[in-house]
Amino acid sequence: MATSLRFDGRVVLVTGAGGGLGRAYALAFADRGASVIVNDLGVDIKGDGKSSSAADKVVEEIRAKGGKAVANYDSVEAGEKIIQTALDAFGRIDIIINNAGILRDRSFARISDSDWDIIHKVHLMGSFKVTRAAWNYMKNQKFGRIIMTSSAAGIYGNFGQANYSAAKLGLVGLSNTLAIEGGKYNIYCNAIAPTAGSRLTQTVMPEDLVNALKPEYVSPLVLWLCHESCQENGGLFEVGAGWIGKLRWERTVGAIIRGKNHPMTPEAVQEQWGKICDFNNATKPRTTQESVSTVYEVLSKIDSERGISMNPVSQALPSSLSGIHPTKAIGQKLPAVVFSYNHLQTILYALGVGMSTKNPDNLKFLYEGHEDFCCFPTFGVIPSMAVLMGETLGSTPGLSYDLTKMLHGEQYLELYKPLPTTAQLTSESTIVDVLDKGSGAAILMDVHTYCGKELICYNQFTLFVVGAGGFGGKRISNKAKLPVNPPNRPPDAVVSDVTSVDSDDHFLYPQAALYRLSGDWNPLHIDPGFSALGGFQIPILHGLCTFGFAARHVLKHYADNDVTKFKAIKVRFAKPILPGETLQTEMWKEGSRIHFQCKVKETGQTCIAGAYVDLVSGSNKNSVKDQVMDSGLQSDLVFEEIGRRLKEVGNQLVKKVNAIFQWDITKNGKTTAQWTIDLKNGSGEIYRGAARGSADTSFTLSDQDFMDITLGKLNPQKAFFAGKLKVRGNIMLSQKLELILKDYAKL
Repeated sequence: MATSLRFDGRVVLVTGAGGGLGRAYALAFADRGASVIVNDLGVDIKGDGKSSSAADKVVEEIRAKGGKAVANYDSVEAGEKIIQTALDAFGRIDIIINNAGILRDRSFARISDSDWDIIHKVHLMGSFKVTRAAWNYMKNQKFGRIIMTSSAAGIYGNFGQANYSAAKLGLVGLSNTLAIEGGKYNIYCNAIAPTAGSRLTQTVMPEDLVNALKPEYVSPLVLWLCHESCQENGGLFEVGAGWIGKLRWERTVGAIIRGKNHPMTPEAVQEQWGKICDFNNATKPRTTQESVSTVYEVLSKIDSERGISMNPVSQALPSSLSGIHPTKAIGQKLPAVVFSYNHLQTILYALGVGMSTKNPDNLKFLYEGHEDFCCFPTFGVIPSMAVLMGETLGSTPGLSYDLTKMLHGEQYLELYKPLPTTAQLTSESTIVDVLDKGSGAAILMDVHTYCGKELICYNQFTLFVVGAGGFGGKRISNKAKLPVNPPNRPPDAVVSDVTSVDSDDHFLYPQAALYRLSGDWNPLHIDPGFSALGGFQIPILHGLCTFGFAARHVLKHYADNDVTKFKAIKVRFAKPILPGETLQTEMWKEGSRIHFQCKVKETGQTCIAGAYVDLVSGSNKNSVKDQVMDSGLQSDLVFEEIGRRLKEVGNQLVKKVNAIFQWDITKNGKTTAQWTIDLKNGSGEIYRGAARGSADTSFTLSDQDFMDITLGKLNPQKAFFAGKLKVRGNIMLSQKLELILKDYAKL
């Protein structure tokens, strides 16, 4: 049986919650642990009058069952006041159900300006005002769920409801745009068109039907769409009587009416009318980009005189719909790939990522006779590259796409032991997720590489297929190894390295030419004619070659080129680099993690972003304990211990806490250290430095006061009122810290 969906700690606003659907939503959320703002102006169905009794009664119902609720009597046109009620009562706002509505039904000829305006003010303007007032709070906390209430009248039209229909379809457009703008902040917006018995529907339905279509048959869909585990975004659903259906647009293949030398005329439209309206082989565009792309294709066809009619076979479905099917692709295992190599391949790889005999400490990677001869760690991507070079990925069920549109978006590599210089390795690959990024599809592929039965390394490829998005899938994945922004301070170290290029600067580009011999045969990196097709003046350097350069810089600077100290690396490929350009690696040290980013020195453009190298714990020249000795801060030891213990229970705490805390530790009145406890993202993390992005709650206190609180010598509330502990952000979340300091901070 599925786990019960709970909303403990969430704050929900339901507008128009004094009766009908709104009341059902409010009661359902409260029953599952949410704190609810019951908004209702108390007007009649035409928007006349005002009373607080409707909202008060629902609040009393919730409280009588032990739930948490407050009433609000403001009009939805005063959205800021309503949201302020939520903040004053509960300190946050997580979910908005835009449900308030009235009717002014008239045939189109009889609709007055006031009938039109008031419907739009309540339904469309009201939803806009309420949602806008909460938007920045949701962005800052990286969570929000929004429901827009549309109607079958808005989707299909209905006699006597021109004003109502226009406003209700307007809400679908608003919902679609908010889904696009909010997705990257974990703010999801969906629209519903409910059919339920209420005081509004009683004007258009028989009484028996109104009584049969209970609002309680709609609320389960609303609760699911608003739960943190639901990834639906930008959807439109019809719901009622226990049935739920999802709607989408459908478009005919259509016909091109004009040619390069053929004018477009009404008569030509008449002749092609049957084809224009033929829904056989209809397409289902999901995004503005998909819609507009058809127009661009038409212009291209006309300009090249390829004819004046669309090909119903080639145009039957855009690639994002015909080729990308997440449910088919996820979980697919690709055929195992065997990769055999010896010292020649490892030396060739080292040369490809910029090793040189000019640097004496590079010799152990270049000379098989060296007493410390070894394989450079990032060679671990090479055995798994064979999976991409073959045709098996493109023929995987659910992943039919144009291989020329595939880009390498991100890469994660983790080693479980140093790579041997000679071996036969077997790589097993699985498609673990497929994400809809709008402009394209992101494919997450996990590759586990074995030497015999022993797991040697693990890679995660994030592959981006341009133009394959818009299929309605989720945008984020809990299976992804995410990039991490560097600390907000100047880098601790900067290293520059020039990528090599031939002196005559013509046909051969040694850096790319050398690297491709390790197995990446894409002609984009060697053939000037092919690279020109991609819009590049000369062949570009491989992203994984730049990846190897950066890893060299980090390992040299922070681990003395000791391969036993390398654990993992993660990068996001942001821009290409040309052979001959100077690669500048900026590095920040945070415990055993070295954050870095790479720029092209000549242009200042970032080519690798959100990157880090994890070193084996304790391998750093300056460990946390060394830093404690240098800074004299006792709190560092506590944070280190919290970090160690969180590794075992991080997933559980993220579900319970769902917040990011930043600590500013002072000594002698000055901030000496910053620590962040992230219990919102992934499986949780603790790191030295300011919060990446923004913290939900920040604390400032002295090193000694922190220790006294941790050891139970100082009560946090007394410290706060005495001015020893300063708190910014969501103060209510500080209550959840007791669990961390009580159970995970003891030395």
